[in-house]
Amino acid sequence: MQLPEESVLLRIFIGEDDRADGQPLYEAIVVKAREMHMAGATVLRGPLGFGRSSRLHTAKILRLSQDLPIVVEIVDAPDKINAFIPALLGMTPSCLITTEKVRVIRYGEGEETR
Repeated sequence: MQLPEESVLLRIFIGEDDRADGQPLYEAIVVKAREMHMAGATVLRGPLGFGRSSRLHTAKILRLSQDLPIVVEIVDAPDKINAFIPALLGMTPSCLITTEKVRVIRYGEGEETR
């Protein structure tokens, strides 16, 4: 699979406790991205963060409910990202979704750098 040099980074900011059909939302997003043949997806777990509610989410030991911040990142061609967004919106009732243009330097093993 080739990625165009001018691609798009899709970021989805959710909570660790968010669910979709009984499974963690981040897993549902990655599985859907794979089903839609996206170039790849990465899940990042943050030790500290807050969102729209301004409620602090932390990994400190004394907290009973952590609900740590999760970021799912997907890089792909603009048309593939745009096709994925409606499916994503159907899974995420509350979250932050952003996109930005990125320049792909290398995707895969042994390919020439651009």
